[in-house]
Amino acid sequence: MALNHDRYTYRVMWSEEDHEYVGLCTEFPSLSWLAPSPEAAFKGIRKVVADVVHDLEVTGEAAPEPIATKSWLFRTVIFPSKYKDFWPVCHEIYYFSMSCKSTF
Repeated sequence: MALNHDRYTYRVMWSEEDHEYVGLCTEFPSLSWLAPSPEAAFKGIRKVVADVVHDLEVTGEAAPEPIATKSWLFRTVIFPSKYKDFWPVCHEIYYFSMSCKSTF
């Protein structure tokens, strides 16, 4: 099944260094597209990603899964406040885990 490149996470921001807008894709951090307008940067990065996904499919390589379709597991460690100064040697640790499905 072909992966839809429109499900990837895109963003456009101003690059002070380049004095242009830069289009980025979170799932492909090495890709970018510079353009004079935000609309052109968005269109450009989407085209680059579509070309890369196509090339990956042709060569039989796996394209990254879109963030919007992933399930996530968050885990953090919470130390009781009375041990905040001694956290490296604290034996009373609370774990908190949360699993969720993104809805982007």
